[in-house]
Amino acid sequence: MASSLTSKSILGSTKPGSSSLSPELRRLSSPAVQISIRTQTKKSLQIQATGSSYGTHFRVSTFGESHGGGVGCIIDGCPPRIPLSESDLQFDLDRRRPGQSRITTPRKETDTCRISSGVSEGMTTGTPIHVFVPNTDQRGLDYSEMSVAYRPSHADATYDMKYGVRSVQGGGRSSARETIGRVAPGALARKILKQFAGTEILAYVSQVHQVVLPEDLVDHENLTLEQIENNIVRCPNPEYAEKMIAAIDAVRTKGNSVGGVVTCIVRNAPRGLGTPVFDKLEAELAKACMSLPATKGFEFGSGFSGTFLTGLEHNDEFYTDENGRIRTKTNRSGGIQGGISNGEIINMRVAFKPTSTIGRKQNTVTRDKKETEMIARGRHDPCVVPRAVPMVEAMVALVLVDQLMAQYAQCHLFPINPELQEPLRTASPVELEQPQNAAAL
Repeated sequence: MASSLTSKSILGSTKPGSSSLSPELRRLSSPAVQISIRTQTKKSLQIQATGSSYGTHFRVSTFGESHGGGVGCIIDGCPPRIPLSESDLQFDLDRRRPGQSRITTPRKETDTCRISSGVSEGMTTGTPIHVFVPNTDQRGLDYSEMSVAYRPSHADATYDMKYGVRSVQGGGRSSARETIGRVAPGALARKILKQFAGTEILAYVSQVHQVVLPEDLVDHENLTLEQIENNIVRCPNPEYAEKMIAAIDAVRTKGNSVGGVVTCIVRNAPRGLGTPVFDKLEAELAKACMSLPATKGFEFGSGFSGTFLTGLEHNDEFYTDENGRIRTKTNRSGGIQGGISNGEIINMRVAFKPTSTIGRKQNTVTRDKKETEMIARGRHDPCVVPRAVPMVEAMVALVLVDQLMAQYAQCHLFPINPELQEPLRTASPVELEQPQNAAAL
């Protein structure tokens, strides 16, 4: 807390030199006899403007730039005694890395991570975990034009407007390379969620440009990571996957780009996650997912289509299942009601715009405000959604593990009300030993 000190005399209402006071009282009223009064400024009124950290209990701070020495993160608040190695993080980093197929950026990076603190003898220690990934395939000269002129719809201009200076090469912090510092801790968060509560998080591409995968073609109850990873576009339906790949190829060869949608589901999410009013679970998920580069929209449950229904059509009626648990017959609420998870599958969709850096001539202005034309060089994704899949999973995992720890601290510190609450289910010994990626693949 910020504070300031002020001083007041004990007998400040009487002048020290007044002849009406006895010598004893004069000594007491001396300016040397003072009370220090500390005034405090509430921490909530202070501004934190860095914007590079997320989470309260499980807190992640990312660092690094696209063409700097490397990128990474610091994870603070991770519970101790969780088995962890670089390979646990590398699986999802490999799914995010560039150069993995013809429909992604050709930049070649292994994205090999290194853990340098917070882990001892293969176990988390409860202290901050430092993860670093070096950059090895930078080509700064590809960005010479961008040091002079702004790429349309990119963050070049707004970074200059905000800071008055920017890292030109690779877009600096606005580059999707920053998301390495999200995917790595997201992998750890997924492991915690899987081991503690049996929670599974799966995302997949449900739209590329005008190719839209019908919702009824994906069984969210039985969807597997193997089905998603079975093709380069990460669409679980082979027929629509081919259509999506063709759509990306069509613009890639012309130096253009397209956008798309990533759908994410959460199975076995504990009930009770999220807090009413400002910290509703869907609000936290929206903030986390919309913080990813190139995002333009977020919806969960019935989303905007729910506006076409009446209340009778939209409401999810309750029933009691064979195990005596309260369930809903439908799931238009998307697994969240009143900002709190209800135990049903959480589902959401995140829209990504077409990549703004394209190899086509466009009108723009220079940094000294002169109109000009630009053809952007460099290596960029013709469509970001195939690589955005693990990014969305990571952000959802970071939200849920943070909310899980908050729920445990507030509502499960003392015995629960078994009439109305369920335990935050601990996974079976088999689940504890088997990582999610190994189980699915």
